[in-house]
Amino acid sequence: MADRYPGYDVLAKRHGPSWNAQTRRVIEERLAVSREPRFLSAEEFATLEAITSRIVPQPAGRPAVPVAALVDDKLVRDEGDGYRAERMPRHRESWKRGLAALDAESRETYGRAFRALSPAQQDELLTKAQAGELRSPAWGGMPSHTFFSQRLLYDVVGAYWSHPTAWSEMGFGGPASPRGYVRLDYDERDPWEAAEDRPGESQAARRHNRHVR
Repeated sequence: MADRYPGYDVLAKRHGPSWNAQTRRVIEERLAVSREPRFLSAEEFATLEAITSRIVPQPAGRPAVPVAALVDDKLVRDEGDGYRAERMPRHRESWKRGLAALDAESRETYGRAFRALSPAQQDELLTKAQAGELRSPAWGGMPSHTFFSQRLLYDVVGAYWSHPTAWSEMGFGGPASPRGYVRLDYDERDPWEAAEDRPGESQAARRHNRHVR
């Protein structure tokens, strides 16, 4: 996949006027998150890593966002959503039960743990979970499609895009405090935001796009 923002690194802004001390503290904690599981067991963590590799596959050539570690960190901090969908336990129990159920479905169908399956087999089980077609007793009454949408997608995708590496990938300038954003119309950007590298664009247009509209 081509780099849309070549050379851009949002962390270069960390000591400038874009971020305040509170923002820097939060991001430093996020960057320092432990790569070892602290809430999940080693087996559960391995299953989660296999899942995240299918939901948010990452490009080669740059350090990977530690998605599983960020989800585990959320569970360590017991950071909930403030609400629960019908028939869903609290988020910690949802994750424990959901990971165990996916492994149970995998062993019943293929005779192996989820993390040991081929990517195509993992995708097949995740697709069935999304459709609500997995009904092993291990789910304990928790709908597989709700677990997929409320936990897998919500927590995994959210963890990925919460990381500065992903921000650099999409040209995001970082938190809006204290500097804020001014130019908010379509295809406009502030002068300190990244300029997208658009294949086929003329040099004159590229120079224009790198300046404030």
